Amino acid sequence: MKRYRCIAKGKVQGVWYRKYVSQMAKEAGFKGYVRNLPDKTVEAVVDVDDEKELDTFKTILKKGSPMSIVTDVSCEEVPRDSSYATFEVIR
Repeated sequence: MKRYRCIAKGKVQGVWYRKYVSQMAKEAGFKGYVRNLPDKTVEAVVDVDDEKELDTFKTILKKGSPMSIVTDVSCEEVPRDSSYATFEVIR
């Protein structure tokens, strides 16, 4: 299992983006979190088994909410130091 930290850019704050991402990620069985960052981007951290799962998660991030406009999603592998029980929105 690998952990990725993804950053979504565009109109992703104040448009229910985190809620939609969290709901879709939970439905797909992902574990991790999503949160707003001070620079108006959104960070999402997720644990995946393979590249196919990462691609699925990136698709969720790119889709976002009906009112969001995602211009870029970038992901990088980060160390796993704990486990997540579910996928949640954190503040």
